[in-house]
Amino acid sequence: MSTVNTMRVVGQDILGGPEVLKEVEVERPAPRPNEVLVRVRAAGVNPTDWKHRATGGLLGEPPFVLGWDLSGTVEAVGIGVAAFAPGDEVFGMLPYPFGHGSHAEYAVAPVRALWHKPAGIDHVQAAALPLVSLTAWQALVENAGLEAGQRVLIHAAAGGVGHVAVQIAKARGAYVIGTASAGKHDFLRELGVDEVIDYRENDVTEAVKDVDVVLDTLGGDTSVRSLRVLRPGGIVVSILPVGSIEFHEEAERLGVRAVRMLVDADRAGMRTIAELVETGKLRATIAGTFPLADAAEAHTLGDTGRTTGKLVLTVDRRTGRA
Repeated sequence: MSTVNTMRVVGQDILGGPEVLKEVEVERPAPRPNEVLVRVRAAGVNPTDWKHRATGGLLGEPPFVLGWDLSGTVEAVGIGVAAFAPGDEVFGMLPYPFGHGSHAEYAVAPVRALWHKPAGIDHVQAAALPLVSLTAWQALVENAGLEAGQRVLIHAAAGGVGHVAVQIAKARGAYVIGTASAGKHDFLRELGVDEVIDYRENDVTEAVKDVDVVLDTLGGDTSVRSLRVLRPGGIVVSILPVGSIEFHEEAERLGVRAVRMLVDADRAGMRTIAELVETGKLRATIAGTFPLADAAEAHTLGDTGRTTGKLVLTVDRRTGRA
């Protein structure tokens, strides 16, 4: 059990499968100027977590503590912090990729990465939202400029980013086409998807035409093939930041646009996400919750690539649960 000056974290010393994740005790951090120390109550788990666990990704070699999503209570504030006070409930995304570390009892965050947690949702729901919501918002609205009446295709629409992107697109007044396996079609229709495509049974580039925006959550060949469903001047936004130069070359040949992006921590974006939650337009579907000590189980489930919605770790200093 951790003491007042230490905390439990889920860390790793080597790359590999979920078994490399270990709960260990480390020194509790202190906030620097313009930083907030958050007592984490829940922390989202995303595909980027299990990919970094296995390959190191953008972080390189361990040791490190993963996790970018968090929801919790302000424990202490650094010099110059005016937006929050101890006791405030907050949620947000630590700066991606190098601000990781939310899979812990406490995490330090820049004040501008956080916003007030909506009162109408619990910490599990709040922790599930930041990374996927900011990704979807920045892709669809900031990069693609999605407007009412436009047609948008969302790949893997039942996944973490996908199911949130559906709701954001509907809130913008768009006509939404989503791809998913047949077993997830009813779920997507409940979210408001106008047209559902079974990617296992249909060639999406043949089934879909005249789209204004494509949100590519898969990368690889999907990025290039998605260009073919666009109207002239349309755009594919891929949330996979690295890939073949063919993506941009083919876009130029077809007279459409191709963009790759990484999600960025953003206080204004978090405020918008909170407003969508408060007006009933956005809610995360929770695929499963796990105590901090069982993070390896969450990663094992995530590795299957078959979850609907989000996985969340719950954190309590006494029991490991929210």
